[in-house]
Amino acid sequence: GEDVKPFTPGKAKEIVMSLQQPAVFCNMVGDWPALHWNAKYLSAVLDGKTIQFRLGLKTVDLVPQFETRCSYVKATLEEFLAWSCGQPSCLSGPFSCYEYSKYWAYADYKYIARIFEDKPEIFQDIRWSDFGFPGRSGKESTLWIGSEGANTPCHLDSYGCNLVLQVQGRKRWHLFPPGDTSFLYPTRIPYEESSIFSKVNVANPDLKCFPKFRNATAHVVTLSPGQVLLVPRHWWHYVESIDPITISINSWIELDADHKARVEEAITRMLVCAVKSAENPSDGDLWLNPTEVEATSHEINLQYLNKAVSAYFSCQKASVSEQARPSSTGAEQRTSASCKRKKRKVGCEPESCRLLTHEFGFSTFKAEKLQKIPFGPHLIEVLPQSQETSSMGAIAVGSDSRDPHEIEGGHFGKLHCTRKQSVMSNDCETPAHQMDSDSSPNASQTALSTNDLLDCLVNPHVISLVAQLLLERTRV
Repeated sequence: GEDVKPFTPGKAKEIVMSLQQPAVFCNMVGDWPALHWNAKYLSAVLDGKTIQFRLGLKTVDLVPQFETRCSYVKATLEEFLAWSCGQPSCLSGPFSCYEYSKYWAYADYKYIARIFEDKPEIFQDIRWSDFGFPGRSGKESTLWIGSEGANTPCHLDSYGCNLVLQVQGRKRWHLFPPGDTSFLYPTRIPYEESSIFSKVNVANPDLKCFPKFRNATAHVVTLSPGQVLLVPRHWWHYVESIDPITISINSWIELDADHKARVEEAITRMLVCAVKSAENPSDGDLWLNPTEVEATSHEINLQYLNKAVSAYFSCQKASVSEQARPSSTGAEQRTSASCKRKKRKVGCEPESCRLLTHEFGFSTFKAEKLQKIPFGPHLIEVLPQSQETSSMGAIAVGSDSRDPHEIEGGHFGKLHCTRKQSVMSNDCETPAHQMDSDSSPNASQTALSTNDLLDCLVNPHVISLVAQLLLERTRV
């Protein structure tokens, strides 16, 4: 019957907590009321409430369209649907300046607890308890509503692993393993806590500027309604909507490894804010992601670093003592996942929100070693792109027979190089003022910007080493 799941909650949690490669769960959410959360239904539930949409150009470019280079409007879902259908009423509405054929719109990272705060009963439409996380519902989940072409630039999440339910339309995910980090040219500009961006537009890579990207291995999957994608810890991902309207719901699951990651993020925040705040401000230098309301002060950042280090050691002690007693099932499920992004906008204090888990004594989830990965019709592994074709039919359940490698339409707008006053040309590493015709190879051609220095200084490998040294010093 409909209520029979291919995996018990315990088995599903075991898979989520231990699998180190992306996979798609099928036939696990057939009885979830959230499967009926299409755009028309949500429009009726929101009843005229406005939400913020991010708008980007559909034109193909060689560089990612970061959030700092997008436009933003506040609109109702009804207005969004009218715009996406090309209705004449949009000539005077919030989307009036954005022609549907040229732009995509994305209401991304919308915390369900916030946008439905006056309808808490709707939280129970989402039942992550089926995946072994009792007590986790829509309250700890995030909603994503997009038009065709809406995308998230390639990035990795510093904290947790990710469960993503596709509700309406299809999305194409390009995933890269943590080991490919150096091939993806990581950057912390634009800066946002918990997100490390790639400088590569993986849908249209500039191999002259980023030659190492040739060595990256993409795992590509088209996620269809009713499927749940597991994105393991630190897997890079670029996500694109490929249908006229797409709706997804996700929840970040906090992991034990996040304790050190929070120390690493505290170090990164401190360095980025210190260096960029010391630089002469420039109108063209949009280094802070819109999700970060302001650059926090050195004092606050130092306070956060000390709290993160203290929490790391507290959790280490707690994990030792927890081994001697059974773990709880209720409180441990409610982690700080709901503060994953847009922390300032959901009313969290910068130094306390990210430490919710530790300050309230919540436990993180322990990974158990899987004896055997139960791949099959109910758990489909997302294979490297070269092997992908044979499995895409099974993965893209209910979709048409379009080429899984096809990237439909161009979805990128113009963006200047992240280095200030430089241009994207045949050699994007050369600052603009040194690109005159009679320039010769000399020391001046290697002139570096602040962002060049930061890309090295806060490189994930460097920050990991600094965090380790700092924790060793503190331990003594």
